[in-house]
Amino acid sequence: MSKDKKYNFFSLNTEKKQISVYRFTIYGILFGLLFPTIAWIINIIQFKIEFNIKALWEMHLDNPIIFLINIAPFVIGTIFYYFFKNSEFVKKELKTTITERNNIIQKNSEFAKKIGEGELSEKIKVSKDDVLGKSLLLMRDNLLKTYQRETEQNWIAKGKEKIGDILRYHNKVNELAYETIVSIVNYTEAVQGAFYVYDDDENELTNIATYAYNRKKYVKQKFKIGQGLIGQVAYEKNIIYRKEIPDNYTTISSGILGDKKPKTILLAPLIGDEKLQGVIELASLQTEIPKKTILLIEEISGIIAQTVFNLKVNKKTEYLLLESRKMTDELQKNEDELRKNAEKMKITQIEIEDTNKQLAAQIQEVEKSRKRLYSLLENASEVISIYDETGLTQYHSPSIKPILDFNANELIGKYGFNIYNDDANKKLKLAFKKLLDNPEKPITLEYKYTKNNDDVIWLETTGRNLLDNPAIHGIIFNTRDITVRKIADKAQRMSGQMQALSENSIDMIVRLNPIGEFFYVNPIAEKYTGVGKRNMLKKSLDEVKVNSDIIFVFKEALKKVKEEQTKYETETIFPAFDEEHEDRIVQFNAIPEYNEYNELETILFVAHDITEQKQIQLEIEKKNKSITESINYAKRIQSAILPSSKNILKQIPKSFIFYKPRDVVSGDIPWFLHDKEYTYIAVVDCTGHGVPGALLSFISYFLLNNIVATNRELSSGDILNALHQGVRKTLKQDTPDAEARDGMDIALCKINFEKKELDFSGAHIPLFHINQSGEFKQYKGALKAIGGIPRKKRIEKKFVNHKINYNLGDKIFFFSDGYPDQIGGEKGRKYKNRQIKELIENNYKKTIPELHDIFESDYYKWKGNYKQIDDILLIGIEF
Repeated sequence: MSKDKKYNFFSLNTEKKQISVYRFTIYGILFGLLFPTIAWIINIIQFKIEFNIKALWEMHLDNPIIFLINIAPFVIGTIFYYFFKNSEFVKKELKTTITERNNIIQKNSEFAKKIGEGELSEKIKVSKDDVLGKSLLLMRDNLLKTYQRETEQNWIAKGKEKIGDILRYHNKVNELAYETIVSIVNYTEAVQGAFYVYDDDENELTNIATYAYNRKKYVKQKFKIGQGLIGQVAYEKNIIYRKEIPDNYTTISSGILGDKKPKTILLAPLIGDEKLQGVIELASLQTEIPKKTILLIEEISGIIAQTVFNLKVNKKTEYLLLESRKMTDELQKNEDELRKNAEKMKITQIEIEDTNKQLAAQIQEVEKSRKRLYSLLENASEVISIYDETGLTQYHSPSIKPILDFNANELIGKYGFNIYNDDANKKLKLAFKKLLDNPEKPITLEYKYTKNNDDVIWLETTGRNLLDNPAIHGIIFNTRDITVRKIADKAQRMSGQMQALSENSIDMIVRLNPIGEFFYVNPIAEKYTGVGKRNMLKKSLDEVKVNSDIIFVFKEALKKVKEEQTKYETETIFPAFDEEHEDRIVQFNAIPEYNEYNELETILFVAHDITEQKQIQLEIEKKNKSITESINYAKRIQSAILPSSKNILKQIPKSFIFYKPRDVVSGDIPWFLHDKEYTYIAVVDCTGHGVPGALLSFISYFLLNNIVATNRELSSGDILNALHQGVRKTLKQDTPDAEARDGMDIALCKINFEKKELDFSGAHIPLFHINQSGEFKQYKGALKAIGGIPRKKRIEKKFVNHKINYNLGDKIFFFSDGYPDQIGGEKGRKYKNRQIKELIENNYKKTIPELHDIFESDYYKWKGNYKQIDDILLIGIEF
């Protein structure tokens, strides 16, 4: 039907409806005429009025109500007009609604038919009230995801089958490596690949196959574990996927494209039999490597590694079999020679038996002499050792056991100086060399020796070159224990040194015998007591004219040492002995001294003046108290302005904050604001921690409040741009002579719970988002901080705003760098963002309170006995 015909049809239909309304209006008027007609007839009959105009007029005047009855036709006609007109409007509205519903049903039917036929790319617009349309869209999206997942799995299975075929048909590592890397590069549509095999003996990775742009490349590279990206993959034994390619990375060359650097690389370790077997490397000119490619590499890496391991084992087995055959042939030859020699030995055995009988008598005599000599040597006070010209031990006398704690037979045939520590070893080797160079000159040296029970002794060794003596034919060392002599010499030196130290010491040093008589007094004692050395020696405590308080301290210490037989320490006051001096605070020590029979012989008293030290200590304690009180007050202020957990939970019930400041006050703070439409929440990580960080946190808190209060329509990115300028202005970083480079990192979320919309923007801090299906996405923060001095002649980029539509059950996490930077674990490394991501992916089905406990538990487990290095702040939210 043409547009004109449609227009005529609807115009005609409208005209019919209009005529119908007029008809019912006339019917109403006609019906209304019944009322005045009946009234007139009743009055004419009742009052016998003539039917003329004058009589009718007088009838109306006598009965005015007839005037009202006369207008009844117009009133009823008007009622009929509006009633039927409104009825037609209602019918029209119902018809329009039914038509729209039919159109929606028709559209949904066609959309459902296309979904059934497999056309999943069809897009339709759905109104808010179209529940069926929304359900069909959701079904289409789920089917599309399932189709994509199955396609991806089929692609991975096909790739595994293809690589498996190659691995089965090759038994040489080089051929297998080349065919495998070619197949992987072509199948994944990469542009370059390399295959590295790990050499266990050399502890390095060697490039044995390289393929790029459909051509074989000959690149010989070797990497140690931990060297470069290849060595890093081998060290971590985990896949590395890089989008930011190092400047020194290999450039891809082709005739068409020229020299190009890859935009993405993927490196995967080959782990077989729980050991590193190699590394495969893929490079691509695409900005991203598909997730299915990474999954394929993860699944085939273990198969490739096991195959490489098996080939290595087979190759080693072949080598061992070849060696075994050679040894078997040699043994066969040796066996023939042994048979010939056996016949000769039978003849000589008879001759030896006769000779043995003659020697038996001589041996008995020699044995008696040997026993006598052994007894003498075993009880000797020195060790006699004989070495050949190479230093190998030929003989040790039995006395080596009590002196050096070794059995003589254990050392025969071994290098002679390995039983000594490094210093003694060097001295003995040098002496041995000098004896070889100058045979006529004997050498004597002294050194320390540590026995097996960790006792340290002093030894003296005298060496002589007797290589020309046919009875000795070696270098002879005579070694004896001189520990007692060394101790006596040291005691004598120490006694002299102690005497000199005591005489020149700034501390008062006094010796008393057990009955309280002065045995020794150093010169400085006069400054402590006011009594000279001559007036104290050989006198008792009660005889010397020293302040009674000081005497009491000596008597009390003497009593304690005699009763407890141990050192006595105390702090006390030595009163001033005249008006020119002041009281002294002293550290007073009493040390018992024993003779060789373990009897108390003397008591050494040492008094050290700590008056100035105590005054400084009191001043420091006073300042520390003042500083601590100031910091605690700053904590109260900071705690007062920070949002309370109860307030946050009231607005966001499914949320948690894991907050652990390193110091009393924190440079990391949560920021929160809520109004009727939007909820704002942020993690703010200020430069430094403690008091400096807390001061910056105040700036960020008040600036954020002011920015959001001024304009609620700003996005998260716009808020950060405003905060960036505000911090610079507050810290005067926008002036030419600016020096303060302080600032902050931040992750800011602006949430509209009704629309299920989230604005996110970050400065260095990312946001982790995971949905109910376990799909994880990371939104990175900008690579710049809030605040700081701007770089000259460089246009500064603005903060990016990420608009995220979320579903119920989705979870988000954002955190300061104190969590991933925490040192811990078995090797004392950083926690890193990767472990946080794995923790989320492994526990995304847990509730928010459970996730809080998991994060907290994992943090303390990782930290162990290491110190907390920074403030910790992590926020988790479930929608």
